Amino acid sequence: MQKGIIGKKIGMTQVFDEKGNALPVTVVEAGPCVVVQKKSVENDGYEAVQIGFGDLKANKVTKPVAGHFAKAGDVAPKKTLREFRLADISALNVGDILKADTFAAGEKVDVAATSKGKGWAGVIKRWNFARLKESHGTGPVHRHGGSIGACSDPSRVFKGKKMSGHLGHERVTVQNLTVVKVDAENNLIAIKGSIPGPKGGIVVISDSVKA
Repeated sequence: MQKGIIGKKIGMTQVFDEKGNALPVTVVEAGPCVVVQKKSVENDGYEAVQIGFGDLKANKVTKPVAGHFAKAGDVAPKKTLREFRLADISALNVGDILKADTFAAGEKVDVAATSKGKGWAGVIKRWNFARLKESHGTGPVHRHGGSIGACSDPSRVFKGKKMSGHLGHERVTVQNLTVVKVDAENNLIAIKGSIPGPKGGIVVISDSVKA
């Protein structure tokens, strides 16, 4: 990883390219982020930078967290902290500000976020199972999962069997998305396509590992 930033999903819209084609984009408020901590091989066993995003009220800060930010000097407490294991952290120092112009239009990025929670879902919605016939004695339920195993052998359900259960609300990474536009003045990045999570959700943008 060469660079990364934390942001907040604003929503989707469309922009037009130079040929007049409409491009669906997701707008992300990326930064400003501040470098809160630098980790070294000598002290921590690996190299990384910890970046903070979103201001946090003083009365919401616990004493351990306040002590962590006190070590960083003049850095105000931040609501969201994430670590980035960058290939080279020598150019970054505690207190440095990262803005949306970290990325440029045309670059490929990976976006990670927590997907929308769907609650308990059946096998058709969760795993794209095919439903049964709606007639000829199939009822009363034609959206159930069917047999999950034989009774005599193996007399159990194998681990990993796809069944109904909790859907969504998990970390999802979408790779190889294109940065369409960067508004450094307002700290906005327009990324082509959709990204995980609800409006207002925290997202992590990094350079693509497959580009």
